[in-house]
Amino acid sequence: MTLSVEGNIPRHVAIIMDGNGRWANERGLARSAGHRAGIKAVKEAVSAAGELGVEVVTLFAFSTENWSRPKKEIKMLMRALDDFLKRQLKDLKKNNIRLVVIGRDEPLPAYLRRKLKDAQERTGDNTGLTVVLALNYGGRQEIVDAARRFARAAARGEVRPEALNEDSFGNYLYTSGLPDPDMLIRTSGEMRISNFLLWQLSYAEFYFLGKYWPDFKKEDFYRAVKVYQERERRFGRVRR
Repeated sequence: MTLSVEGNIPRHVAIIMDGNGRWANERGLARSAGHRAGIKAVKEAVSAAGELGVEVVTLFAFSTENWSRPKKEIKMLMRALDDFLKRQLKDLKKNNIRLVVIGRDEPLPAYLRRKLKDAQERTGDNTGLTVVLALNYGGRQEIVDAARRFARAAARGEVRPEALNEDSFGNYLYTSGLPDPDMLIRTSGEMRISNFLLWQLSYAEFYFLGKYWPDFKKEDFYRAVKVYQERERRFGRVRR
């Protein structure tokens, strides 16, 4: 596939990595095999984003609702993330990639919180692609947490409630300092955003594809960007 790098490349791409379990089930494998295969797809997406000059990729890694899954699967997911950090930290530094984690710390395991903090600190000065992991994340939760932070600041007299607007409210979100996503990619054929970046996706272009996340390749990322380039983003304005 040919793609014009000089074209309109999205600054920020958000991805809902869906279908690991179903991918494994259809192959008669344990769900853990699907999650391990999904890590390879993460590498494909991050590599493609870096090649195209995308500034930010946000990956929906674990939602607040995922805690309702079997404890064995949750433990496996946490260990898989720990292993990913161990194996990929060197590559993140080598490739000038900055890691950012959004979501609530609790009730993530203490050992994982330490690893995540260390990885963010060790890549914090990198100036290339920013990879954001949405971990123990929920969009409604984020908005509530932002409202609480603003309320506390107002109670301390640091801000005036009447001065709050859409732009300034963004400063209290987990994603403060990052551009809003230009495009959302979701795999597995599901067509919903599942409580992901509810505030930030207001004007994003959505791209849904039927394949499961472990089958996602660089070419799929290129194809999504190509579709994005062919769309006209009007932000409420009339068509030109």
